[in-house]
Amino acid sequence: MTTTLYGIPNCDTVKRARAWLDEHGVAYRLHDFKKQGVPEAQLDSWLKSLGWEPLVNRRGTTWRKLDEATRASVVDAGSARTVLLANPSLIKRPVVHWKDRADVTTGFDPAEWAARA
Repeated sequence: MTTTLYGIPNCDTVKRARAWLDEHGVAYRLHDFKKQGVPEAQLDSWLKSLGWEPLVNRRGTTWRKLDEATRASVVDAGSARTVLLANPSLIKRPVVHWKDRADVTTGFDPAEWAARA
């Protein structure tokens, strides 16, 4: 099993994460949300293990571009799932499924990653 990095290649955070993985010799595969979509089964797993709030990037431009009614409707895992599937750029990136581990992380934290790599 290989570490899988889920995200968008041109995202600055994903770029930093990929550079970190390369520098630390961590083999990974990139799952590009734009080209490959959001895997629904994976999203369901992330919602269960991480919770919906850490997955919704409320600081990005995608969130700000949503209409007020859509933003207000994101109140639980079910509503977050619907909006995240429709707007993959809204998922906080990267989401990483670590090799040989059951855990998944979201976002890029070099100190946290060092403990997992």
